[in-house]
Amino acid sequence: MAASHHNIPSPPFPAFNASTGFMPTRRRKMMMHMTFFWGHSAEVLFSGWPGRDNPVMYALSLLCVFVLAVLVELLSHCSFFKPGANGVAVGFLQTGLYTLRSGLSYLVMLAVMSFNGGVFLAVVAGHAVGFLLFGSRAFKKSYGSGIDRQASLPPMTCG
Repeated sequence: MAASHHNIPSPPFPAFNASTGFMPTRRRKMMMHMTFFWGHSAEVLFSGWPGRDNPVMYALSLLCVFVLAVLVELLSHCSFFKPGANGVAVGFLQTGLYTLRSGLSYLVMLAVMSFNGGVFLAVVAGHAVGFLLFGSRAFKKSYGSGIDRQASLPPMTCG
């Protein structure tokens, strides 16, 4: 006797709809974007934030994400410790700063995963401004010595 394909149970959640780019969710009957979109009706980082149809709160969320990206660059390129400081104390402080930078980097990544084009542009602009201010030679006082002051944290890697 052949098995019938009609007896296959349906999955516990609806599947991704490629034609609309949405992933339906069960909680609030809200659609979640799976492709980039433009608009100020988005959830960034937290459920219900910045809220629906509120351009001022959306702009505030873009500013927050921008500042987070600048902070990641600050922590990546600045030296916070004097040469000759206590090695153990500096090691613990470096570990704390490294942990903070990692957490901020993940928050920025999660914000981009909202798939909102404005959030993506705010993150890229934040990284660019942060690098310009803290990583490039544009605002360094001495750059002719050939030896740049080393940052307190190791560079971020992608793999």
